[in-house]
Amino acid sequence: GGLKAVVWTDVIQLGVMLAGFLAVIIQSAALQGGVITIISDSQQGGRLNFLDFDPNPLRRHTFWTMSIGGTFIWVGVYGINQAQVQRYISCKSMTHARLSLYINLLGLWSILLSSVFAGMCLYSVYKDCDPWSVGLVSAPDQLMPYLVMDILAGYPGLPGLFVAAAYSGSLSTVSSSINALAAVTVEDLIRPHAKLSEKHLSWISKGMSLSYGVLCIGMAGLASLMGGALQAAISIFGIIGGPLLGLFTLGILCPSANSKGGLVGLVSGLVVSLWVGIGAQVYPPPSELTKPLPLSTDGCNFTTADSFNWTSAALPMQPNSTATVPLHDDDGRSLMYSLSYLYFSPLGTIISISVGLIVSMLTGGCRQQVESRLLLKKEDTTFYHFIKLFKCRAKRQSRQLNLEKDREKKFGNTNPVFSDLELDLTKSSIAL
Repeated sequence: GGLKAVVWTDVIQLGVMLAGFLAVIIQSAALQGGVITIISDSQQGGRLNFLDFDPNPLRRHTFWTMSIGGTFIWVGVYGINQAQVQRYISCKSMTHARLSLYINLLGLWSILLSSVFAGMCLYSVYKDCDPWSVGLVSAPDQLMPYLVMDILAGYPGLPGLFVAAAYSGSLSTVSSSINALAAVTVEDLIRPHAKLSEKHLSWISKGMSLSYGVLCIGMAGLASLMGGALQAAISIFGIIGGPLLGLFTLGILCPSANSKGGLVGLVSGLVVSLWVGIGAQVYPPPSELTKPLPLSTDGCNFTTADSFNWTSAALPMQPNSTATVPLHDDDGRSLMYSLSYLYFSPLGTIISISVGLIVSMLTGGCRQQVESRLLLKKEDTTFYHFIKLFKCRAKRQSRQLNLEKDREKKFGNTNPVFSDLELDLTKSSIAL
């Protein structure tokens, strides 16, 4: 039970998600004539543009928005997110925690690559007849389920596998978040102020998990108003995670930071991030900045469906949100709130650090004494360990080899019960 159950549930759900993606990818590749055809269609359709170096922060997707904004978002997820930190501190040692991150990296890249290639399969299948443009689906998020029912309906169980994969993707995040919220509420808000037994705290934790679960279900309805599910999730991560990342960064990098500066900086970052995020929903950016990719309906020819009798010459077009949004050129509010949603996290981080540092210096933060273990040291950086490893290798190559001392230094004293026959043989071979 507890965290262990959540972790193993996530592992099983990861396998289900990969199985669902693979089912779509394999069948799409078989229908389209291979993986090379799918990649070629995506390239010709402009879906594989990795070299857009436009520095304009108002552009939604460029190399810089993906690199800079994505870095801040993922650092927030893996560096300060309670659901992740809870897993780190549950490991036996620092080595186990690092190993878990490496294994997580493999799973993360598997999911990301599978989802990206599944999207390429979706485009390749419907490149000449987009279901959203002709009204077969009411939202872009429904395209993948439509593809599943279109190409996998004849294989019993596979559509259900994809449904299980979709539920696994959502429940994996929700289960971790609910468990983390309940743990924080009990340990940080209830336990310090109420003398309760472990049994009572356990029941309270279960009740909080139920309450947070109901709240998540309610919030799911609001998420439908924020556009695409992926954009909504990244926007929320950026709006909330950016200021939190700024708070922790302020604490470990600035010795003069104090509680007053941290609190004011956190609130300032949240206010600015929420202001920009909500403004982007009220005044969506114009199509000149989002630059939606073209969709084709030239290959559509519905002649046998019961409810559709259209040809490519007369197709009812699905209203495009980017085409119907007013540009608000009269007051410029559309441009003011057109910041890429990937920059919500960097914006909140910078505001939190800047305001927090200024307030800390004005409220006597420079005169306080801070323990060195609470600050970032050179030993904590990857660059330091890389240089140290390089120096150790150079030193090891320059000095004379002493097998007995080296082994004792690395592994400790040898067990006297066992003979050093292997060591003696090695010495004799070197002497020869």
